[in-house]
Amino acid sequence: MESQLSVKRTLKLMGNRFEFTALAEDQLHGNAAIDAAVAEVTRIERLLTTFNESSQTCQINSAAGVSPVRVDQEVIALIERAQKISEITDGAFDITYGSIDKRLWNFDQHMTSLPDQQTALASVDLIDYRNVVIDKASSSVMLKNKGMRIGFGGIGKGYAADRAKLVMQDHGIKSGIVNAAGDLTAWGKQHDGKAWTVGIADPAQTKQPFSALNISDMAIATSGNYEKFVIIDGQRYSHTIDPKTGLPVSGVKSVSIICPSAELADALATPVVVMGVKVGLELINQIKQVACIVISDDDRVFTSKNINVI
Repeated sequence: MESQLSVKRTLKLMGNRFEFTALAEDQLHGNAAIDAAVAEVTRIERLLTTFNESSQTCQINSAAGVSPVRVDQEVIALIERAQKISEITDGAFDITYGSIDKRLWNFDQHMTSLPDQQTALASVDLIDYRNVVIDKASSSVMLKNKGMRIGFGGIGKGYAADRAKLVMQDHGIKSGIVNAAGDLTAWGKQHDGKAWTVGIADPAQTKQPFSALNISDMAIATSGNYEKFVIIDGQRYSHTIDPKTGLPVSGVKSVSIICPSAELADALATPVVVMGVKVGLELINQIKQVACIVISDDDRVFTSKNINVI
């Protein structure tokens, strides 16, 4: 392999830490590719953010229950892919998750009990991906009910990482990494010709990986409750809320999804936490080119059947 420099940059995008690595013939080439990738992520952020009223996401939310909103085909395509994930996870993934009543959940020392079932159910009453109506002919999206909100928090970072990778490749970068706050995609090889190595965090001590995977032309995303959770009556509850019950999930500390697409890995990680070890692994075992590592609340490690071939 010809001598190449490793050009790196870390910055905050989409409210998260993004790290770009490019193996390039010189600093100028590497920085030009990263500049283009940053511009692409910034463009996607403007499109999808819920923190800017002019974004297409906010426009859709503002018109919920009132009228359809004309949006870019790119946004429609992303919503359609999100709906497919919702279908295969039986609603455990849902971009209308933004409709949840957040007042019930603070996940701090003041949270000493769970709400009753009725209150919890009411808090997720507006969550239903089937109430997102797409009209491709007019390139519009409408949310059926007032108060509904969509958000791309469960898929947007992965999508941005995939797009950034493509942009860097278009700029001639044959080996590199885009790490979107843990939604990571890597392609090509390191200087020594070896595959890129990715560590899986140990939930018991998050700064120390318990395992490492060699991945090239693969992506990985991890979702876990080891950073934000509460313990009530001896039971550990994740900050992840089950969209069907309105209650926090338990049983899984972390899920890592490995597959060719960062978007897909991002979108599948949280629903497997919601579905639990058994049902989550059954789902992943049915999807080609997708593997998964699950760590349960009692620190047992479970893997999908095809983890060894990745």
